[in-house]
Amino acid sequence: MRKSILILLLMLAGCHEEKTGIYQGYVEGEPIRVAAPRAGRLDLLAVRRGDTVAAGTRLFALEAGVEKAALDEAQARLADLGKGERPEEEAVRRAQLSEAQAQAALSQKEWQRQQTLYADRVVSRERLDQAATHRDRDAARVRELQARLRAGALAGREDARRAAEAAVAQAQWQLDQKSQAATAAGLIDDLYFRAGEWVPAGAPVLALLPPGNRRLRFFVPQEALAGLQPGRRLRARCDGCAKPVEATVSRVAATAEFTPPVIYSREQRSRMVFLVEAQPAAADAAGLHPGQPVDIELLP
Repeated sequence: MRKSILILLLMLAGCHEEKTGIYQGYVEGEPIRVAAPRAGRLDLLAVRRGDTVAAGTRLFALEAGVEKAALDEAQARLADLGKGERPEEEAVRRAQLSEAQAQAALSQKEWQRQQTLYADRVVSRERLDQAATHRDRDAARVRELQARLRAGALAGREDARRAAEAAVAQAQWQLDQKSQAATAAGLIDDLYFRAGEWVPAGAPVLALLPPGNRRLRFFVPQEALAGLQPGRRLRARCDGCAKPVEATVSRVAATAEFTPPVIYSREQRSRMVFLVEAQPAAADAAGLHPGQPVDIELLP
């Protein structure tokens, strides 16, 4: 379709009206093709072809069961780091501490008894040293369990918390990739998938056409190039338009288009034309439709 329009305009460009400065052109649209970077079944298609949406409007969502489960797991792990030990774990440690304290008290008494017996020359020095070793061992065990009980009452370490927070952020990002919103206000120009279909990673689901992505295109002969520079103002008229649309030339092609491809005689050079693009204001562009023919008038 676009090729047919282009050929027609190239033919008409040779018949432009030099005296009035009127050129034939058309409206070109460059839609944004919105895709998800991850694959999945299309669970929700929130728009229809022809809808006008605002920036930030949710457009579609892919299945995200795995991503939601991963986010829940990461959040649970982060929340667990913010707590101390569970009551059951704390009760076990307290029982172990009580047992160790009783054993330490027993070892202390045994050491004292062996001291008395050693002083009365009833036991050897070796027996006394053995009792001292048992006393020190059991006292160290008490201190160890006391430290573990205090540590169990604390939240997770700062480095562990930062790692868990990063895991939550990563899981949230993975989930967000399964749902896409409009990056700009515009028209839903086309839909490429239906709800329930499988969407490959990176495949566009729909085309969004913002007003700023519509421009005017027309062709001028080479003798008209001298007065055409980016920034030149022009006025476009079209059938069904309530009023003329003003635009600004944004680009003049550096190379010519011509037909047929023959040696450039003086007569053939008159058939050469150059593509010109002009950008209307966003408010005016919203009323234009891609492929719509327009008459272009250059303004002084």
